[in-house]
Amino acid sequence: MNAQEIRNAYLKFYADRGHAVIARAPLVLEGDPTTLFTGSGMQPMIPYLLGEPHPEGKRIADSQTCLRAQDIDDIGDNRHTTFFEMLGNWSFGDYFKQEQLPWMYEFLLDVVELDIHKIYATCFIGDDRFALPKDTESADLLVQIFKDRGVNAQTADIGSSENGYVRGIKPGERIFFYDGYENWWWRGKGVAEMVDGEPGGPCSEMFYRFDDSEHDDYEKQKYGEFCHPACDCGRFMEIGNNVFMEYVRRGEGFEKLPSRNVDQGSGLERIAAAKLDSPDVFKISLMWPIIEKLQVLSKKNYESHTESMRVIADHLRAATFLAVDGCVPSNKQQGYVMRRLVRRAMVKAFDLGVEQNFMQEVVPVIADMFHDDFPEVAKKREEVIVVLAKEEKAFRQTLRKGLKEFDKLLTNNDGQKILYGEAIFQLYDTFGFPVELSVEEAFKREVTVPETWRFDFDQMMKVQRERSQTAAKGTFKGGLGGQTLQHKKYHTATHLMYQALRDVLGTHVVQHGSNITEDRLRFDFSHPEKMTDEQKQQVEAIVNDQIGRDLKVTFAEYPTSEATGPLGALGQFGDRYGETVKVYKMLQDGADTPFSFEICGGPHVEHTLQLFEDGKRFKILKEESSSAGIRRIKAVLR
Repeated sequence: MNAQEIRNAYLKFYADRGHAVIARAPLVLEGDPTTLFTGSGMQPMIPYLLGEPHPEGKRIADSQTCLRAQDIDDIGDNRHTTFFEMLGNWSFGDYFKQEQLPWMYEFLLDVVELDIHKIYATCFIGDDRFALPKDTESADLLVQIFKDRGVNAQTADIGSSENGYVRGIKPGERIFFYDGYENWWWRGKGVAEMVDGEPGGPCSEMFYRFDDSEHDDYEKQKYGEFCHPACDCGRFMEIGNNVFMEYVRRGEGFEKLPSRNVDQGSGLERIAAAKLDSPDVFKISLMWPIIEKLQVLSKKNYESHTESMRVIADHLRAATFLAVDGCVPSNKQQGYVMRRLVRRAMVKAFDLGVEQNFMQEVVPVIADMFHDDFPEVAKKREEVIVVLAKEEKAFRQTLRKGLKEFDKLLTNNDGQKILYGEAIFQLYDTFGFPVELSVEEAFKREVTVPETWRFDFDQMMKVQRERSQTAAKGTFKGGLGGQTLQHKKYHTATHLMYQALRDVLGTHVVQHGSNITEDRLRFDFSHPEKMTDEQKQQVEAIVNDQIGRDLKVTFAEYPTSEATGPLGALGQFGDRYGETVKVYKMLQDGADTPFSFEICGGPHVEHTLQLFEDGKRFKILKEESSSAGIRRIKAVLR
């Protein structure tokens, strides 16, 4: 089975067990200001894990594209990727451990046909500080699963990962208990670090072992004496995680959720690598065609240029899906990460000697791998190529500018030209000139680069990061995004403003994105020209008038074709919906027609008059261009 076949087999497996298979959520989630990207399969599911009913029912399955920008610097080894697919299945208050664990192992062992003798499992050891019990129930189920397949699986307490490096694995052991840093799952890491309001719970991870030998001398020095499932050396690769989400963090402790949920996520790329029995995920069918194309373009082989080809393959997959989901390279937030991905890929392409028409050659290969299973990729194929080719052209101009500044930043010391770390940082920070190219250019010109350049560069980067984090404080606070009262108020105000814009400017106005924080709303919409002051005042007046009418806010679920068709519910440009959608209605008591009728996942206040608490009023702060034909409004309640 190749990766595409594994994906389809997984979705069929869970569909046969009563799960509704839904489309993936975009990489940039609407209404969640706490994260830049969809970084896990469970992120779009948080409202339902907390008890809100899902429109498709209690059993859901999907293949969710994910992006973790924090992993950019790790790319180049055999298993890390910034972009990946998470095969997920959820039970919202329906089945639990007794069904999930046998099903998941049935899929891995009987459908994918992985070798059971290379499969290992982990469970939560418990935490007395928070009265969280040891998950012996999952361990007992796993012992039976292995026994039914002829394997006598013994359990062992490991605790911390560091203890695993000291203790190692004893003969016959296959199921291991780890602490709340390894085997407790929420959107962050560690049971004690869990943020108030976040759902989480104990988890049972699944690992595939690629090599039965023990650590060599290098690995012993780097990691510890022995290998174990949670080791970082790569011999054990986590291929999936069964999260039994039954808690929510409240203050210093935990409360039980209204219902017990299952949140299972398996890395498609990693299962495919296990199927190949290769620890190199870049050899799977959703990666290797890119490598093959790079070998042809560069006339170099993968074995001698492994890191460069891995970086390109990963980064351009990520950039392609970001473009599919409407993101464009820029110097802010998601666009900045996208630009960094594209430019890092291009730097590696220069290393391979590929310097012309890079995107036009490689992006179609990526599109071909996904267009059958993700129709949006096929639909936006040409548009994506144009976006990425434009960034390639812009980066080449950046390089030319950087090279012109290069000589100006050299220090002349008694006839010897020197490029200090401060100059390398200035080239990077001011002109976007990649660090690797600065050092390479110095080598070509026989310019001296002091051994301390990296330290000096890193110190300046540290100062810059601290400045950026201070500036961004309050934008991405962690915790559950969009669930505070202020978030709900701004979600509600956004609905009212959307309809008011259509009333003032015309029905051509369609939402193209929004971002809600506790302090303001941001709304992108189609409109060909700048709004006049009079138009902005009219929109403000309509919104404040409707808030003052104390509209009742309710929602109902409808078939998508009915909601977007005869019912005329507003939505967002480019959004993909399942078979049913949730539609919010804002209606004044006694009125026949709602002022706002819009598809949305929430959350909202129950009555609009709540927006006027503390004497606040709706006010547009700024209206500006976002991109060609798209305007952007920032507004507040104050």
